[in-house]
Amino acid sequence: MPATAKNCIFLMMEGGPSHIDTFDPKPVLAKLHLQEFVREGKQKSAMESGKRYYVRSPFKFRRHGESGADMAENWTHLAAVADEICFFRGCQVDSVNHPTAMYQMNCGNRFGGDPGIGAWVTYGLGSMNQNLPGFVVLPEVSYPQGGSANWSNGFLPACFQGTPLRPGGSPILDLQPPVGVTVEQQRRNLDLLARMNQRHAAQHPDQEDLSARMLSYELAFRMQTEVPGAIDLSSEDEKTRSMYGIGSAATDAFGRKCLLARKMVEKGVRFIQLYNGTWDSHDYIERAHGNLVRGVDQPIAALISDLKQRGLLESTLIVWCGEFGRTPDNGVRGGTAYGRDHNPNAMTIWLAGGGCKAGHTIGATDETGMTAVEDVHHVRDFHVTLLRLLGLDDNKLNYYHAGRFKQLSQFGGNVIESLVTGLAPLFP
Repeated sequence: MPATAKNCIFLMMEGGPSHIDTFDPKPVLAKLHLQEFVREGKQKSAMESGKRYYVRSPFKFRRHGESGADMAENWTHLAAVADEICFFRGCQVDSVNHPTAMYQMNCGNRFGGDPGIGAWVTYGLGSMNQNLPGFVVLPEVSYPQGGSANWSNGFLPACFQGTPLRPGGSPILDLQPPVGVTVEQQRRNLDLLARMNQRHAAQHPDQEDLSARMLSYELAFRMQTEVPGAIDLSSEDEKTRSMYGIGSAATDAFGRKCLLARKMVEKGVRFIQLYNGTWDSHDYIERAHGNLVRGVDQPIAALISDLKQRGLLESTLIVWCGEFGRTPDNGVRGGTAYGRDHNPNAMTIWLAGGGCKAGHTIGATDETGMTAVEDVHHVRDFHVTLLRLLGLDDNKLNYYHAGRFKQLSQFGGNVIESLVTGLAPLFP
């Protein structure tokens, strides 16, 4: 199937960023500010019970680019590349809790145990660089809700799991052989180990993990020569490092991740997932979201611009999302320190590059931002669309496990045609 994108950079804003305070303005909330009400209908969590108060956004919004994209005032750098972005306001998920929502966004299944998106992509497309993992993860020091299961191989062979790089110090521990051990000695040791493992594998053909472990040993050996160059940011000129915000306290950490992601794309890594958070702002949302946006705004804008000037944006799909959105109200637990609670019914996801419909805003939420009301799609349709942009058919990308063929979308879904442009038709 013809692909629009060859690589994907997935920017995961863990904790649930507020669409109402980032990319989906709701001016009516200024009129409703601190008005009390009781939410009707079925409650999904204790957060929705009791007295509720509408809360206005502390941020002003402006429109940017020829597309007139809505952005909160503190997205000063991303505003410059607004016309490269496709905003999607119609996505919904099933869970109101962090771990299950994270699993669903990352793996398609709320309950964990399934492969991450990157695992499915590398299973379907393979790797373009045999000396690097096909699926690389750049987490925070503290792993996200749900832990490493968010980038697990699940029931796929272990060679497809995400490889996390440490955010500080040496990205991969024990990458180099011990002092005094030469490459030749290490090669002989690995060859001996491989012969023993192959003999054992032949005697126990049902133990698939052993073959995956053998492959991982060989990959680790090859990575010793490939990884140092791929992660060496000192080879970048000062102008590039400064563009990503490296060296500035607020932007250094995520700037390094974004620059590493660009270098990984250049090296042929299929799927790179970057984590940032936590965006879980039940209180003090002005301060919390303000600091978080300040940390990612410049690096993300630099990533988009850098990929474009290098001719890589068209072949690289960038995704920005959280696990859910946030409510237009909360219980005002912090007094005047207003925040917002979890909202699975409305959120903003945006795409850049890779065949997305740049310069468009697709879908809409109601006047308060509580529920998606136009171009509404379950997250499974978003997953199907992401795979399609990478040239993969969700219905054909499956794996037999526990008595049935399984897929990322769980039960199938539909491409969100309004998000994409120039796709070849699907063939049976």
